[in-house]
Amino acid sequence: MPLTLYQASIPHFVRMLENLSEILKKAESHAETKKIDPAIFVNARLAPDMYPLSRQVQIATDMVKGCAARLAGIDVPSYEDNETTFADLQARIAKTLAFLQSVSASQIDGSEDRKITLKFGSRELSFLGKAYLFDFVLPNFHFHLTTAYAILRHNGVEIGKKDYTGNY
Repeated sequence: MPLTLYQASIPHFVRMLENLSEILKKAESHAETKKIDPAIFVNARLAPDMYPLSRQVQIATDMVKGCAARLAGIDVPSYEDNETTFADLQARIAKTLAFLQSVSASQIDGSEDRKITLKFGSRELSFLGKAYLFDFVLPNFHFHLTTAYAILRHNGVEIGKKDYTGNY
């Protein structure tokens, strides 16, 4: 049986967001143990011209909720992007997980050739469903997850590859 778009998306998104949630828990615990203001981590960046941790989490969750909705042909949920604490980021991840788990395989499967158009200001990108998932969403999702991981690791949080990939 061939791999479906649902199988290639939703279970993977859920797993990786759950891993991100655990990484954030470790970061919060690290901040408490070391008596570091948690806002330092939430606002940390790898370079001055890169987004902070909070924005990395926002974009990662935006990527997957947008993907699920667009492939399913339903409205993309809108979030305010106002998270400033670990609790806020955890709530955003939980809200995204709940949305992802509300989208069924029957809504996504068969959307390989669905036209997906994204607008970025005056710029427009068009994809078919399969290319949208594999060529746009997955690379962007993992970029922002990896960057969130790297920000925390760079700032001394004791996390490793297993935290990112999860248990098998």
